[in-house]
Amino acid sequence: MVDIFDEVDEELRAERAQQLLKRYAGVIVAVALLIVAAAAGWQGWHWYQARRDQAAAAQYLIAMNLANAPAAGSSAATSSAAIVEFDRVVATAPEGYRTLARLRAAALKADAGDRQGAAALWDQVAADGSADPLLRDLASLLWASHLIDSADPSLLQDRLKALTAPDNPWHALANEQLALLDMRLGKTDQAKTMLRSLAQDTTAPNGVRGRAESLLNRLGG
Repeated sequence: MVDIFDEVDEELRAERAQQLLKRYAGVIVAVALLIVAAAAGWQGWHWYQARRDQAAAAQYLIAMNLANAPAAGSSAATSSAAIVEFDRVVATAPEGYRTLARLRAAALKADAGDRQGAAALWDQVAADGSADPLLRDLASLLWASHLIDSADPSLLQDRLKALTAPDNPWHALANEQLALLDMRLGKTDQAKTMLRSLAQDTTAPNGVRGRAESLLNRLGG
């Protein structure tokens, strides 16, 4: 009797399973297709990103080769050509390459005497919330250091003081620029105080400490 009941129970379960399969077969197939499509889409996206990154790297390398060509330092045409290539990277490449391209193009513009053009690019990087914070701070520092003798003092102070936290990698360079700004404004005592601090700052780069000592000597200590 037990065997008979077990057989009946198994048949009922099988019948219910067949009924459920018939009822939800379309849903099951749709879910399976969706999973396959999602997997294919994920692979396609990775393929697209890889192709885009390769294209960006190639374009950036072309621009860097032009910028680093032996004639780049003396030929305005070569420098301009490199800037054009960097502009193409900015227009088409992913964020990391765009940021590096802007910084490199800004450096070329600054070397060519176009401080305003360079400043505009540094501003773009500094204001780009998707860029690496370290590079954004570097852009602000470069902007300030190239305009330290001409930009609005209050604006310079705001941009530089934002970089002077002890844990900021650029804090010593930012404080150096603040000392130069004090000198520009005739605040000699404040400049001396900052320069003494920099000269004694063992965490500051050797170049910063050496320049601080030299300026202190020029200011009479």
